[in-house]
Amino acid sequence: MLTLQRAAYVTEAQLYADARLPALTQTLPELVAELAGSSCLAVWHGPRLVGAVRTREVDGVLHIGRLVVAPDLQGHGTGSRLLAAAEAASGCATATLFTGHLSEANLRLYQRHGYVETHREQLSPTVELVHLAKHLAR
Repeated sequence: MLTLQRAAYVTEAQLYADARLPALTQTLPELVAELAGSSCLAVWHGPRLVGAVRTREVDGVLHIGRLVVAPDLQGHGTGSRLLAAAEAASGCATATLFTGHLSEANLRLYQRHGYVETHREQLSPTVELVHLAKHLAR
């Protein structure tokens, strides 16, 4: 999972000219601790992990994070399937997530799936987080 995460975030690091993005600097013990407090859906191609998404439900809100797809498979629907599966597995009425302001492909993906921007947050001098939310039909 950590290898997939790092591979998926290399293009983000290039986009922001910042190799210190949290997804790239997360350690294995930190990942294990994070997974202990969340749910994770994964896509496998044979023995290879090719996609994953983490979720947490807090006060009736589904928090979606670290949606990652192997770089050679990006743009082929794996992210859309993971996002839809995460939403379907939840009983929450609302889902939230965030991405970087320069991550146009991510923003298009989330907007295609009905997410709307709620606010922005400055993470660092070069990275602004775009927070999005979606009402989940229940």
